[in-house]
Amino acid sequence: MSEKNGSAAKPDLAVLREEIQQTRADLGETVQALAAKADVKARAREQVEQTRQRVLTQAAAVTGRVREAAVSAGGRAKEVTVHAKESAVEPAAERVRANPAPVLLVAAGLAALVGVILIVRGRR
Repeated sequence: MSEKNGSAAKPDLAVLREEIQQTRADLGETVQALAAKADVKARAREQVEQTRQRVLTQAAAVTGRVREAAVSAGGRAKEVTVHAKESAVEPAAERVRANPAPVLLVAAGLAALVGVILIVRGRR
């Protein structure tokens, strides 16, 4: 390659065209990315859709937990019902003698109520 008028040899035209095409492709991608960021409506719709999907997922999880709790509570309710039927056969007096704590609690509650009423009347 010889030099004319002191300039270096010209680069290959095919290489230049390839570089130009690559630069155009890069610029096209950059413009698309900027346009996507500038499209507020599209970004808002995308955010709404993401939130919607997250809420649906959480709702499904909660629904599953509630169903499990309901099944578990149903089993416990059945056990309590069976126990209640069995204990209904016992006479009431035997139940009170077997566990006198509820009677004592009721009596203590009534005594506290009478005391509060007397204090309120005394202040008037």
